[in-house]
Amino acid sequence: METLGYGHAIILGLLEGFTEFLPISSTGHLIIANDLLGVNDARGKAFAIFIQLGAVLAVCAAYRDTLVDVARGLAGGPGAGRVRALRFCTNLLLAFLPAMLLGALLHGFIKAHLFSPVTVACALVVGGVVILWVESRGRAQARARVPAVDDMGWRDALKVGLCQCCALFPGVSRSGATIIGGMLVGLSREAATRFSFFLALPTMFAAVTYDLYRNRHLLEWADAGVFATGFLVAFVTALLTVRALLAWVARRSYAVFGWYRIALGLIVLAYFA
Repeated sequence: METLGYGHAIILGLLEGFTEFLPISSTGHLIIANDLLGVNDARGKAFAIFIQLGAVLAVCAAYRDTLVDVARGLAGGPGAGRVRALRFCTNLLLAFLPAMLLGALLHGFIKAHLFSPVTVACALVVGGVVILWVESRGRAQARARVPAVDDMGWRDALKVGLCQCCALFPGVSRSGATIIGGMLVGLSREAATRFSFFLALPTMFAAVTYDLYRNRHLLEWADAGVFATGFLVAFVTALLTVRALLAWVARRSYAVFGWYRIALGLIVLAYFA
Protein backbone atom coordinates (compact mmCIF):
# COMPACT_ATOMS: atom_id res chain seq x y z
CA MET A 1 0.00 0.00 0.00
CA GLU A 2 1.43 3.37 -1.05
CA THR A 3 1.55 6.38 1.26
CA LEU A 4 -0.60 9.25 0.00
CA GLY A 5 1.79 11.93 -1.24
CA TYR A 6 1.84 15.16 -3.23
CA GLY A 7 2.10 13.34 -6.54
CA HIS A 8 -1.03 11.37 -5.74
CA ALA A 9 -2.76 14.56 -4.61
CA ILE A 10 -2.09 16.30 -7.93
CA ILE A 11 -3.20 13.33 -10.04
CA LEU A 12 -6.37 12.74 -8.03
CA GLY A 13 -7.12 16.48 -7.83
CA LEU A 14 -6.89 16.78 -11.62
CA LEU A 15 -9.10 13.72 -12.02
CA GLU A 16 -11.72 14.99 -9.57
CA GLY A 17 -11.86 18.48 -11.04
CA PHE A 18 -12.09 17.23 -14.61
CA THR A 19 -14.70 14.51 -14.04
CA GLU A 20 -16.99 15.92 -11.32
CA PHE A 21 -19.31 17.83 -13.65
CA LEU A 22 -19.00 15.60 -16.70
CA PRO A 23 -21.47 12.69 -17.04
CA ILE A 24 -18.70 10.12 -16.54
CA SER A 25 -18.66 9.66 -12.72
CA SER A 26 -15.94 11.33 -10.70
CA THR A 27 -16.44 8.87 -7.82
CA GLY A 28 -16.01 5.96 -10.21
CA HIS A 29 -12.81 7.41 -11.64
CA LEU A 30 -11.40 8.08 -8.17
CA ILE A 31 -12.21 4.54 -6.97
CA ILE A 32 -10.40 3.08 -9.99
CA ALA A 33 -7.48 5.52 -9.71
CA ASN A 34 -7.06 4.95 -5.96
CA ASP A 35 -6.88 1.22 -6.61
CA LEU A 36 -4.34 1.57 -9.44
CA LEU A 37 -2.20 4.03 -7.43
CA GLY A 38 -2.31 1.82 -4.35
CA VAL A 39 -3.88 4.46 -2.09
CA ASN A 40 -7.29 2.88 -1.65
CA ASP A 41 -6.97 2.61 2.13
CA ALA A 42 -9.23 4.52 4.52
CA ARG A 43 -7.08 7.68 4.39
CA GLY A 44 -7.03 7.63 0.59
CA LYS A 45 -10.81 7.37 0.52
CA ALA A 46 -11.11 10.26 2.99
CA PHE A 47 -8.86 12.34 0.74
CA ALA A 48 -11.02 11.55 -2.30
CA ILE A 49 -14.05 12.79 -0.37
CA PHE A 50 -12.32 15.95 0.85
CA ILE A 51 -11.18 17.18 -2.57
CA GLN A 52 -14.79 17.15 -3.78
CA LEU A 53 -15.20 20.35 -1.76
CA GLY A 54 -12.80 22.02 -4.16
CA ALA A 55 -15.04 21.10 -7.08
CA VAL A 56 -18.13 22.40 -5.22
CA LEU A 57 -16.50 25.75 -4.55
CA ALA A 58 -15.63 25.98 -8.25
CA VAL A 59 -19.37 26.10 -9.00
CA CYS A 60 -19.77 28.85 -6.40
CA ALA A 61 -17.02 30.83 -8.13
CA ALA A 62 -18.37 30.23 -11.64
CA TYR A 63 -21.92 31.25 -10.69
CA ARG A 64 -21.18 33.79 -7.98
CA ASP A 65 -23.32 36.48 -9.68
CA THR A 66 -26.34 34.19 -9.80
CA LEU A 67 -25.87 33.09 -6.20
CA VAL A 68 -25.50 36.71 -5.05
CA ASP A 69 -28.73 37.64 -6.86
CA VAL A 70 -30.54 34.74 -5.16
CA ALA A 71 -29.21 35.82 -1.76
CA ARG A 72 -30.34 39.41 -2.37
CA GLY A 73 -33.77 38.23 -3.47
CA LEU A 74 -34.19 36.15 -0.32
CA ALA A 75 -33.01 39.06 1.80
CA GLY A 76 -35.85 41.25 0.57
CA GLY A 77 -35.08 42.36 -2.95
CA PRO A 78 -37.67 43.54 -5.50
CA GLY A 79 -40.88 41.53 -5.73
CA ALA A 80 -40.01 39.69 -8.94
CA GLY A 81 -36.48 38.99 -7.71
CA ARG A 82 -37.75 37.57 -4.44
CA VAL A 83 -40.24 35.29 -6.21
CA ARG A 84 -37.52 34.05 -8.58
CA ALA A 85 -35.13 33.42 -5.68
CA LEU A 86 -37.73 31.52 -3.67
CA ARG A 87 -38.66 29.36 -6.66
CA PHE A 88 -34.98 28.65 -7.35
CA CYS A 89 -34.30 27.60 -3.74
CA THR A 90 -37.51 25.55 -3.54
CA ASN A 91 -36.57 23.66 -6.69
CA LEU A 92 -33.09 22.94 -5.36
CA LEU A 93 -34.52 21.68 -2.07
CA LEU A 94 -37.04 19.41 -3.79
CA ALA A 95 -34.36 18.01 -6.08
CA PHE A 96 -31.95 17.50 -3.18
CA LEU A 97 -34.27 15.70 -0.74
CA PRO A 98 -34.78 12.31 -2.46
CA ALA A 99 -31.08 11.48 -2.72
CA MET A 100 -30.41 12.83 0.78
CA LEU A 101 -33.07 10.61 2.36
CA LEU A 102 -32.23 7.50 0.35
CA GLY A 103 -28.50 8.07 0.79
CA ALA A 104 -28.85 8.30 4.57
CA LEU A 105 -30.70 4.99 4.60
CA LEU A 106 -28.32 3.12 2.28
CA HIS A 107 -24.99 4.78 3.09
CA GLY A 108 -23.53 1.83 4.99
CA PHE A 109 -24.61 -0.75 2.41
CA ILE A 110 -23.26 1.31 -0.49
CA LYS A 111 -19.87 1.84 1.16
CA ALA A 112 -19.56 -1.83 2.11
CA HIS A 113 -20.69 -3.50 -1.11
CA LEU A 114 -20.59 -1.15 -4.10
CA PHE A 115 -17.26 0.72 -3.83
CA SER A 116 -15.19 -1.55 -6.07
CA PRO A 117 -13.68 -1.11 -9.55
CA VAL A 118 -15.79 -3.93 -11.01
CA THR A 119 -19.16 -2.54 -9.87
CA VAL A 120 -18.07 0.92 -11.05
CA ALA A 121 -17.09 -0.47 -14.46
CA CYS A 122 -20.49 -2.12 -14.87
CA ALA A 123 -22.23 1.15 -13.99
CA LEU A 124 -20.04 3.05 -16.46
CA VAL A 125 -21.05 0.74 -19.30
CA VAL A 126 -24.76 0.81 -18.48
CA GLY A 127 -24.72 4.60 -18.06
CA GLY A 128 -22.93 5.00 -21.38
CA VAL A 129 -25.60 2.98 -23.16
CA VAL A 130 -28.31 5.15 -21.58
CA ILE A 131 -26.60 8.36 -22.72
CA LEU A 132 -26.32 7.06 -26.29
CA TRP A 133 -29.98 6.03 -26.24
CA VAL A 134 -31.13 9.44 -24.99
CA GLU A 135 -29.00 11.36 -27.48
CA SER A 136 -29.87 9.17 -30.47
CA ARG A 137 -32.12 10.91 -33.00
CA GLY A 138 -32.52 13.85 -30.60
CA ARG A 139 -35.14 12.10 -28.43
CA ALA A 140 -34.70 14.30 -25.38
CA GLN A 141 -34.34 17.64 -27.13
CA ALA A 142 -37.38 17.01 -29.30
CA ARG A 143 -39.38 16.89 -26.05
CA ALA A 144 -37.68 19.85 -24.38
CA ARG A 145 -40.29 22.23 -22.96
CA VAL A 146 -38.16 23.95 -20.29
CA PRO A 147 -35.58 26.19 -22.01
CA ALA A 148 -33.97 27.66 -18.88
CA VAL A 149 -33.54 26.96 -15.15
CA ASP A 150 -35.85 29.86 -14.25
CA ASP A 151 -38.65 28.16 -16.22
CA MET A 152 -38.58 24.99 -14.13
CA GLY A 153 -41.58 24.04 -12.03
CA TRP A 154 -41.51 22.11 -8.77
CA ARG A 155 -42.52 18.88 -10.54
CA ASP A 156 -39.55 19.21 -12.90
CA ALA A 157 -37.20 19.68 -9.95
CA LEU A 158 -38.62 16.70 -8.07
CA LYS A 159 -38.25 14.46 -11.14
CA VAL A 160 -34.60 15.49 -11.52
CA GLY A 161 -34.12 14.76 -7.81
CA LEU A 162 -35.52 11.26 -8.25
CA CYS A 163 -33.14 10.73 -11.19
CA GLN A 164 -30.25 11.82 -8.95
CA CYS A 165 -30.98 8.86 -6.66
CA CYS A 166 -29.55 6.58 -9.37
CA ALA A 167 -26.16 8.21 -8.72
CA LEU A 168 -26.01 6.64 -5.25
CA PHE A 169 -24.67 3.63 -7.15
CA PRO A 170 -20.95 4.43 -7.67
CA GLY A 171 -20.10 4.81 -11.32
CA VAL A 172 -23.51 6.06 -12.43
CA SER A 173 -22.43 9.73 -12.11
CA ARG A 174 -24.37 12.41 -10.27
CA SER A 175 -23.92 14.79 -13.18
CA GLY A 176 -24.91 12.14 -15.67
CA ALA A 177 -28.04 11.16 -13.75
CA THR A 178 -29.23 14.74 -13.31
CA ILE A 179 -28.31 16.03 -16.78
CA ILE A 180 -29.61 13.08 -18.77
CA GLY A 181 -32.54 12.65 -16.37
CA GLY A 182 -33.36 16.34 -16.73
CA MET A 183 -33.33 16.06 -20.50
CA LEU A 184 -35.68 13.05 -20.32
CA VAL A 185 -38.22 14.92 -18.17
CA GLY A 186 -38.34 17.91 -20.53
CA LEU A 187 -35.41 20.24 -19.78
CA SER A 188 -33.27 21.56 -22.61
CA ARG A 189 -29.69 20.32 -22.66
CA GLU A 190 -28.41 23.69 -21.38
CA ALA A 191 -31.07 23.98 -18.63
CA ALA A 192 -30.38 20.42 -17.47
CA THR A 193 -26.64 21.10 -17.36
CA ARG A 194 -26.96 24.36 -15.41
CA PHE A 195 -29.43 22.88 -12.93
CA SER A 196 -27.08 19.94 -12.41
CA PHE A 197 -24.31 22.39 -11.49
CA PHE A 198 -26.53 24.18 -8.96
CA LEU A 199 -27.86 20.92 -7.52
CA ALA A 200 -24.28 19.87 -6.85
CA LEU A 201 -24.01 22.55 -4.15
CA PRO A 202 -26.42 21.17 -1.51
CA THR A 203 -25.92 17.55 -2.57
CA MET A 204 -22.15 17.50 -2.42
CA PHE A 205 -21.84 19.77 0.61
CA ALA A 206 -24.14 17.44 2.54
CA ALA A 207 -22.48 14.23 1.32
CA VAL A 208 -18.91 15.46 1.89
CA THR A 209 -19.68 16.92 5.33
CA TYR A 210 -21.37 13.68 6.41
CA ASP A 211 -18.54 11.48 5.14
CA LEU A 212 -15.81 13.65 6.66
CA TYR A 213 -17.59 13.70 10.01
CA ARG A 214 -17.80 9.90 10.01
CA ASN A 215 -14.11 9.63 9.08
CA ARG A 216 -12.80 12.52 11.17
CA HIS A 217 -10.53 10.14 13.11
CA LEU A 218 -8.54 9.59 9.89
CA LEU A 219 -7.71 13.28 9.41
CA GLU A 220 -4.33 14.40 10.77
CA TRP A 221 -2.52 17.73 10.64
CA ALA A 222 0.45 15.97 9.06
CA ASP A 223 -1.68 15.43 5.94
CA ALA A 224 -2.79 19.08 5.69
CA GLY A 225 -0.37 19.96 2.87
CA VAL A 226 -1.32 16.96 0.75
CA PHE A 227 -5.04 17.53 1.30
CA ALA A 228 -4.72 21.26 0.52
CA THR A 229 -2.84 20.49 -2.71
CA GLY A 230 -5.54 18.11 -3.92
CA PHE A 231 -8.24 20.60 -2.92
CA LEU A 232 -6.63 23.48 -4.87
CA VAL A 233 -5.95 21.38 -7.97
CA ALA A 234 -9.54 20.10 -7.96
CA PHE A 235 -10.90 23.65 -7.59
CA VAL A 236 -8.94 25.11 -10.52
CA THR A 237 -9.57 22.12 -12.79
CA ALA A 238 -13.30 22.03 -12.00
CA LEU A 239 -13.64 25.77 -12.63
CA LEU A 240 -12.14 25.40 -16.10
CA THR A 241 -14.24 22.30 -16.80
CA VAL A 242 -17.55 23.95 -15.83
CA ARG A 243 -16.95 26.82 -18.24
CA ALA A 244 -15.80 24.52 -21.04
CA LEU A 245 -18.78 22.19 -20.60
CA LEU A 246 -21.32 24.98 -21.03
CA ALA A 247 -19.59 25.99 -24.27
CA TRP A 248 -19.62 22.34 -25.35
CA VAL A 249 -23.34 21.68 -24.82
CA ALA A 250 -24.24 24.76 -26.85
CA ARG A 251 -22.90 23.00 -29.95
CA ARG A 252 -22.65 19.25 -29.32
CA SER A 253 -24.39 16.30 -27.68
CA TYR A 254 -23.24 14.13 -24.78
CA ALA A 255 -22.84 11.05 -27.00
CA VAL A 256 -19.03 11.23 -26.87
CA PHE A 257 -19.19 10.78 -23.09
CA GLY A 258 -21.41 7.74 -23.57
CA TRP A 259 -18.83 6.10 -25.82
CA TYR A 260 -16.06 7.05 -23.38
CA ARG A 261 -17.91 5.44 -20.47
CA ILE A 262 -18.45 2.21 -22.37
CA ALA A 263 -14.81 2.02 -23.49
CA LEU A 264 -13.44 2.74 -20.00
CA GLY A 265 -15.83 0.32 -18.34
CA LEU A 266 -14.88 -2.51 -20.69
CA ILE A 267 -11.16 -1.80 -20.21
CA VAL A 268 -11.53 -1.88 -16.41
CA LEU A 269 -13.58 -5.09 -16.54
CA ALA A 270 -10.94 -6.72 -18.77
CA TYR A 271 -8.14 -5.55 -16.45
CA PHE A 272 -9.72 -6.88 -13.26
CA ALA A 273 -10.85 -10.09 -14.94
